[in-house]
Amino acid sequence: MKYIFFVLCWWLAGTLSAQQLKGRVLEAGKDGNVGLPGANVYWLGIPGGVATDVDGNFAIEKRPNGRLIISFVGYASDTLEIGEKDHYIEVVLKAGHQLDEAKVFKRGQTTIMNTKSPVIEQVITGEELCKAACCNLGESFTTNASVDVSYADAVTGAKQIQLLGLNGKYVQMMTENMPNFRGVSVLYGLNYVPGPWMSAISVSKGVGSVTNGYEAIAGQISVDYKKPQGSEKFYVNLYGSDEEMFEFNMNGSIHLNDKWSTALLVHGDWMEKEHSMHHNGFLDMPKKAQYNLMNRWAYKTDAWFVQFGGKFLDENRLGGQKGFREEMRHQIGEGNLYGISINTRRYEGFLKVGYLMPQYENTSMALLVNYTDHDQESYYGGYEYDARQRSLFMNYIYQSIFGNNPNQKFSAGASFNYDNYDEIFGDYKRTENGLVKNTPVNPQREERVGGVFFQYTGTFWTKLTLMAGLRYDYHNLAGGFVTPRFHIAYMPDEMTTLKFSGGKGRRYAAVLAENAYLLASGRSVNVAGQLLSGRPGALKNLDMEEAWNFGVLLNRKFLLFDRLLNINLDYYRTDFSHQVVADNETRPGMINFYNLDGDSYSNCYQVEIRYELIPRFDIMGAYRYNDARITYSAPEGLRRVRTPLQSRYKGLINLSYYTNMKKWQFDFTTQFNGPGRLPGGNQQFESFQLMNAQVTKFFRKWSIYAGCENIGDFTQKHPIIAADAPWSVDFDASRIWGPIHGRKFYVGLRLGFDRD
Repeated sequence: MKYIFFVLCWWLAGTLSAQQLKGRVLEAGKDGNVGLPGANVYWLGIPGGVATDVDGNFAIEKRPNGRLIISFVGYASDTLEIGEKDHYIEVVLKAGHQLDEAKVFKRGQTTIMNTKSPVIEQVITGEELCKAACCNLGESFTTNASVDVSYADAVTGAKQIQLLGLNGKYVQMMTENMPNFRGVSVLYGLNYVPGPWMSAISVSKGVGSVTNGYEAIAGQISVDYKKPQGSEKFYVNLYGSDEEMFEFNMNGSIHLNDKWSTALLVHGDWMEKEHSMHHNGFLDMPKKAQYNLMNRWAYKTDAWFVQFGGKFLDENRLGGQKGFREEMRHQIGEGNLYGISINTRRYEGFLKVGYLMPQYENTSMALLVNYTDHDQESYYGGYEYDARQRSLFMNYIYQSIFGNNPNQKFSAGASFNYDNYDEIFGDYKRTENGLVKNTPVNPQREERVGGVFFQYTGTFWTKLTLMAGLRYDYHNLAGGFVTPRFHIAYMPDEMTTLKFSGGKGRRYAAVLAENAYLLASGRSVNVAGQLLSGRPGALKNLDMEEAWNFGVLLNRKFLLFDRLLNINLDYYRTDFSHQVVADNETRPGMINFYNLDGDSYSNCYQVEIRYELIPRFDIMGAYRYNDARITYSAPEGLRRVRTPLQSRYKGLINLSYYTNMKKWQFDFTTQFNGPGRLPGGNQQFESFQLMNAQVTKFFRKWSIYAGCENIGDFTQKHPIIAADAPWSVDFDASRIWGPIHGRKFYVGLRLGFDRD
């Protein structure tokens, strides 16, 4: 009987969900069709309608034997006769006739909340990135209320993300849906992606899809690079600041024929001047030189889509006290200058193969492969840390529908991830004969993880979408485990969206690699009770980290003075059942890494409002409150405290105005950062405000921009503790809660030639 009931329920769900018409609106181009976001889809003679999402997809309540109209500014509208058997359609709009001397310009949303997908996702477009200098990925979130980026310490220039009140290592970083910037590259990976290379950034809060792996705990950030088939024919970006930092970016693409295309992307940035505005003898930022090169290819037919390419990066950082030079590396101890150096070479190769199966409707499969070889040589005063990480990621995904119903989809596949860590950590001890190097620790580790997954996505009553996924993985060090995740989206009308997500995330911590910035201090290092000083051998394995994350979002639009007022409200809760604690405050002179014993959680509340106040004048305001706490195993017992060095709240206001015909654009952003707890007690750091502004002048093929960051010239006072005694146990450059650089002026030029 229960099987009959299940079959009836399944048939009823499919029948109800089929009462909507789905489809995709495409834009006709010289080299193929691409999705057209923001197109209007509505029934003739019936008020209301829907707009296509970022990929051109739409879903509208079905009205058999009706006339469906698809329109978009600048394109010829299309009217289709829809019959009872039509459930999915694709429409290609063609550009309308243009007048020689007239031009109408209207800017769409530059940050898009994806209301069609059940996943809570926000897309930052390339136009949004141009509101600031955006030299790299780490500087791309200036106008984003959800993601914070701050310096990890005061000497290396390392940056780290915070999302949902959690450190960036709990955010799954991806490039085009392939995990990247893990382990050794966590601290500096944000600098490895040049801003002008990016076409968009996707930010998902909470747990993501199981198809991308099990590591997302706080969220997922995926970067889309410019692609050969859609990028400019030739593009150059030049940048310079009053700090004498210079940057060069160039990309160009060639369409070899109607199937093959290729693109070359080049980047270089240099900083050679010594800056020390704190008068403590230390550079505020390291001297740096980075060279970045990427070549990618694309092959496209009606059924096949193949992309492959490679990337090479070389970066050198040198910082510490003024006057320090590379040849002083082994001059260690009192009376010598303190220096840091991080030299990196990184190679990447990727392959993406997609196949649309013409014999089966709505069926496709894809293979994603990414290989990385990251080699880093570094030292922090008396600590030496060298690391090499080789990683291989492979993911096979098969997508189809149940029966003939496009509203009932599924994805299934298998993945494999391989990481090889070869690390060398060493320090020095003082003897009667001076400083002698201790026997280095060589914690080699090899991780192999194989997994399978299944994900179901169903739409019911045209208003409710459910995504449920489950994956099983086997880790050679942690054993087998199951990762469940689910997402629900409910749209009672076209102006309201309610989403709910929940699930589990796991990750295996690379203790030294992810926390290397803590070595910019005089503390000794202890991992699971093992002091890393003169003790060769492998590190003890700590538990695999594990957390549940639940979130809810309400998006509501109002029509106010014929313009949309967009309001987002969301809340997330993250609970750790297993966590590796990085404790640098409960035991003086020591950095301790150990397994969590007690509670560790984060609550994050956020409200965001967007509105076009007057024509061409957009305003965005947001407020976020963080309540993140962790339990330390102190000598006197367990002690639960607020996560240190984290602002309890953040406010953001972004104003953007462009003149008629978009000849000028003006952008202004203010951040309000609240107080937070300092390590080692109950003392707090102060609240502070940051202001940035940029002006852009547009010409036909090029534009110039100029701006100022940190207009108020606010900096954290005394960012380095015991700066006058860098070889002492009291020295610490890792307690950073605010900006360490003052006011910065910059100017730049963008030159681009698009295809006809």
